[in-house]
Amino acid sequence: MTAEALPAPAAAPKRGKSPSLLKRIAKRVLSAQSAILALLLFMVGVQASDIEAIDVLRQRVFDSYHRFSPADLNAALKAKNLPPRMAMVVDIDEESLAEIGQWPWPRSTVARLLQQINRYQPFAVGFDIVFADPDRMSPPRLAESFSVLDDKAVESLRGLPDTDAVFAQVLKTSRAVLGQAATPNKVPVQESAVRTAVAELGGNPRPKLLNFEGVVRNIPPLDQAASGRGLFSVNPEVDGIVRRLPAAVASDGHLYVTLGVEMLRVALGQSAVGLRSNPTGIESIFVQGLPAIPTDINGRILLHFAQHDPARYVSARDVMAGKVPPDVLGRRFVLIGTSAEGLKDIRATPVDRAIPGVEIHAMMIEQALGGGFLTRPWYLLTGEWVALLISGLLIIFLLPLIGARWTVLMFGVIVAGLCATSWYLFVGHKMLFDAAYPVIAALLIYTLVTYANYAKEQAEREQVRGAFARYLSPALVEQLAQDPDRLKLGGEMREMTLMFSDVRGFTTISEQYKTDPEGLTRLINRFLEPCTNLILSHKGTIDKYMGDAIMAFWNAPVDVKDHTAAACRSALGMFKAMDTLNAELEAEAKATGRKFNALKIGVGINTGICCVGNMGSSQRFDYSVLGDTVNLASRLEGQSKTYGVLTVLGEAAQVKVPGFACLELDLIAVKGKKEAVRIFTMLGDETVAATPEFRAMREKHDRILAAYRAQQWDACEALMAENRPALEKFEIGGLYDLYAERIAEFRANPPPANWDGVYVATSK
Repeated sequence: MTAEALPAPAAAPKRGKSPSLLKRIAKRVLSAQSAILALLLFMVGVQASDIEAIDVLRQRVFDSYHRFSPADLNAALKAKNLPPRMAMVVDIDEESLAEIGQWPWPRSTVARLLQQINRYQPFAVGFDIVFADPDRMSPPRLAESFSVLDDKAVESLRGLPDTDAVFAQVLKTSRAVLGQAATPNKVPVQESAVRTAVAELGGNPRPKLLNFEGVVRNIPPLDQAASGRGLFSVNPEVDGIVRRLPAAVASDGHLYVTLGVEMLRVALGQSAVGLRSNPTGIESIFVQGLPAIPTDINGRILLHFAQHDPARYVSARDVMAGKVPPDVLGRRFVLIGTSAEGLKDIRATPVDRAIPGVEIHAMMIEQALGGGFLTRPWYLLTGEWVALLISGLLIIFLLPLIGARWTVLMFGVIVAGLCATSWYLFVGHKMLFDAAYPVIAALLIYTLVTYANYAKEQAEREQVRGAFARYLSPALVEQLAQDPDRLKLGGEMREMTLMFSDVRGFTTISEQYKTDPEGLTRLINRFLEPCTNLILSHKGTIDKYMGDAIMAFWNAPVDVKDHTAAACRSALGMFKAMDTLNAELEAEAKATGRKFNALKIGVGINTGICCVGNMGSSQRFDYSVLGDTVNLASRLEGQSKTYGVLTVLGEAAQVKVPGFACLELDLIAVKGKKEAVRIFTMLGDETVAATPEFRAMREKHDRILAAYRAQQWDACEALMAENRPALEKFEIGGLYDLYAERIAEFRANPPPANWDGVYVATSK
């Protein structure tokens, strides 16, 4: 192993500055985060498309708002100087059915009920009922139905008034609105059918309105006699809850308005209802004389539902009997409907699980008078998209930068802010701001980003494990895998200990394997295996193998306490491993009749500041170390053969292990360096250093070096003769042979008087 195998000395690069925030964000966008960013944009698109599943989710949240803060209709009416319960219900309840008879009642009975209501002088009367067929109880119709009657009885029945005509006559004298029902089935419509005039402002509303194949209308005599006609269809959502009331619907090109709006028109004596549109859809429906009623883009009124109010109901039986006080129905909007479960007009609302459907129309009328409709203006919809986009972007970009803990806090702030905004707008401004979808989408984004970061970290850990498993101990590999940031990319300056080891006379050994390259490979591996295990067990990092040579270092990529001592213990263990291996090889050589050549290694150890990190190019790089300390360690390993010792330590390494049995070798300027370094050999650990024999030997050896550097050649030779037996016990007696050769040369060619004792090496 020679120094040419090392990279040339290079100036240590400065520790790189942290990339700017913009660069880090850009890197995230171009990495795995871009897929989540695309998902975020997709979610915004899904939100903008307003698919049914998203709308159901949104409405469920708004339902909870209704339950926590239901509308107070009477307070709103009072604020407008109107009496409470402006919309009353004449209820065809169970008691009325029990007393008057099962439904349907004869039209003459319905006419009497309407006459009784008219006595209270209501603003308008609305029927939450459709009379689609002629009255089967009308006397002329009964005359045709009973074949058992004699001619006189038939003629008598035919002479009685038609109940439909009686009802129509009462309708003509009333401000009454008959009900209609939208249906998905085609329904023939007579040319003489009467329709409410609808003024279309801002464009054709039909493409955005709910469209039905047909409308179930009242029979023509009644239809033509009534003051108005209105839809009582309430159209529950997919989960069966009524949340929105169609202000108008389209059928066969015609427009039909809801029952409550038509009652308001009749009460105000207007000839038409206005329907205003904008480029995005329907905006509002209005009756001249009242504020416009806002709708969603499909023309549905967003009611702020109140709790069921039993005081709003009066029994049809009591009305017929004249038992209702005048102030209950007088100057009110009166709706005729039913609470009887058998008549199947029970509905669920966000506030109540079961109320008569007619009460929904009553709530609509009172909100039209007192205000308080809910709205979802376009800018709130835009705000929802922006909220989702911004919260998603914050999570995508900031979570990898600020970590999961702060991102959880940020996510909590986002969720709390969105929910608080939504609640404030509902309670304070009657606006519906959807926080549910942005929150759920942000949670999904947060989960995915967290998982992506986790997967990325796991991949990094696996990459680290794969990269370092062969060069670090399992414990160090796991430490590095748990904290990959400790592996600084691009290099960092830190104090390290370097070790170079090489097999002495390996060229001679390899010549024996000219015809057996596989045997040579097995031999190298038998040497490298125990040495590698010893280095790893002492928390070292294998930098590279170079044939029979090993380069290793300590204190990178993770911190190693007492790294110089760890390197020295590794070297001592390697020498023992070589003794064991040589014993095995000798036995094998005798068994096969081959010549035995013992494996002996030389080790160089040095400590100092180095640059360590990923070295190379973006296409290929290795985790390695550079610096003068590295080169010197390599040169020291080469000098082990020169001085006849197993190890050579630089002074910087020796001072880190004062307790080890180290002996100074020389003050030398290695090849390629002008500055002299003090070098040492290591003969053992603290146990050896504590023995009297080593202490005495080292004390006398230090006197030898002092005499040598003072050019006291005779004294130096005499002391070496005394101390040689002690050195030979440590198998380094050849060291004094080296000094004897130098002294002989200096006697012939004396150094200058100011000689500092530095020996300039001429070999590596």
